[in-house]
Amino acid sequence: MRKSPLGLPEFIALMAMLFATIAFSIDAMLPGLPAIADELTPDAPNNVQMIVTSFVIGMGVATFFVGPLSDALGRRVVLLSGSALYVAASVVAWQSETFEMLLVARVVQGIGAAGPRVVAMAIVRDLYSGRQMARILSLVMMTFTLVPAMAPLIGAWIIALAGWRAIFVAFIVFAVIASLWLALRQPESLPPENRRPMRWTLMVAALSEMVRHPTVSLALLAQAMCYCMLFVMISMVQQVYDLVFDAGASFPYWFALVSLIAATASILNATLVMRLGMRRLATFAFGAQVVLSLAITALWMAAIPPSAMFAVFIAWQASVFFQTGLTIGNLNAIAMEPMGHVAGMAASVIGSVSTILGALMAVPIGLAFDGTILPLTIGVASVCAAAFALMLAMRRVELRAA
Repeated sequence: MRKSPLGLPEFIALMAMLFATIAFSIDAMLPGLPAIADELTPDAPNNVQMIVTSFVIGMGVATFFVGPLSDALGRRVVLLSGSALYVAASVVAWQSETFEMLLVARVVQGIGAAGPRVVAMAIVRDLYSGRQMARILSLVMMTFTLVPAMAPLIGAWIIALAGWRAIFVAFIVFAVIASLWLALRQPESLPPENRRPMRWTLMVAALSEMVRHPTVSLALLAQAMCYCMLFVMISMVQQVYDLVFDAGASFPYWFALVSLIAATASILNATLVMRLGMRRLATFAFGAQVVLSLAITALWMAAIPPSAMFAVFIAWQASVFFQTGLTIGNLNAIAMEPMGHVAGMAASVIGSVSTILGALMAVPIGLAFDGTILPLTIGVASVCAAAFALMLAMRRVELRAA
C-alpha cells in the first residue's frame, strides 16, 4: 500500500473537492432556473429542467469510459483532461445565447465532470486499502455532504450579485482551483507498470454478463429507478417552491436544511444494513416511499391550502432524499457482489447505465409539471412502486437460488 505525500487532512480536502464537482454543478444551478427560463425559453419554461438532466446524461455516458481510461493512461492525465473539458464547456455555457447551446454545453460539462468524480475514487483506491481506505472515504463523504446543502445558497448569492451567467464563472474558478491543487500537490498514483490497456471487448463482455445475471440486472434497474426519483425531485423542486408555494426566495435555505437532514441516512444505513441486509432494507425503503408519496398526493387532492401543505411537502422532500441514502449504496453493493472478477469494469458500467436510464426517465416526468405537486408526487410514487416490484422479483430469484 502506497500513501499520498500530502498530509491526510489535505488529501481528504482535495478528494472531497474533486468529489463535489458534480453536486456543485447541479445544485448551484437550481436557484438560476427561473431566470434562465425567462431569458432563453420563455414559451416553454418547463424545458429549463433539462439543464439538470442534460448534465447528468453527459456525466453518465462519460462514467462508462473514464475508469478504464484512467487505468490505461494514468489518473492525472484523465482527471486534468476532464477538468479542462469542464472549464471549456462552462465558458460556452456562460456565453450561450440560445437554450439549445446551453443544453449542449451542459452535456459536455457533464462529460468533463465525470473525470474528477470517478478518478478521485480511483486515486483513493490506489493509495490506501482496507480500513484506512474506508476511513478516508467516510471522511471524504462527510465533507462532501456539505456541498449539496450549501450549493443552492452559493448559487443564489452569486445570482443576486451578478446574474445567472456568473454561476458558470464560479464553476470555472472551482475547477481551476481543484485542478491546480491536484497538479501541484498530488503526484500520479498509478505507476506505469500497474496500468492496463483499455479493451472494448472486455467492457462489452462485462455489460453482457451483467445483463444476463438476474440479481445484477434487477439491482441495476432498481438503482436506475432510484436515480430517476432523485433527478425528478432535483429538477422540479425549485419550480414547486416558487410557483406552487410562493417560496422561491427561501428555497435555498429549505434545500440546505433538507440536505443536512438527509445526510444522516448514511449513518442509519450503516447501522441497519448489518441487521436487515441490503435487499431487505432497500425493499422496505421503496415500499415506505410509495406509501408516503401516495399520502401526500391524497392530501393535495383533498384541496388542503398550499400554505398548510408547505411543511408537509418539506417533510416529504426530506424523506425522498433520505431514502436515497438507504437504497443507492445498497443496490450498488448488491449489483457489484457477483461481479468481483471484473469489479472495475462493473463499477463503470453500473454507474453509467443506471445514471443514464434514471435521467432519461426523469425528463418526461419533469416536463409534466403543471403548477401543482401532483406530477412530482405521482412520479415518485410510480418510480418507487416499480423499484419495489423489482426488489420483490430479486427476492424470488434468491429463493430459487437457495
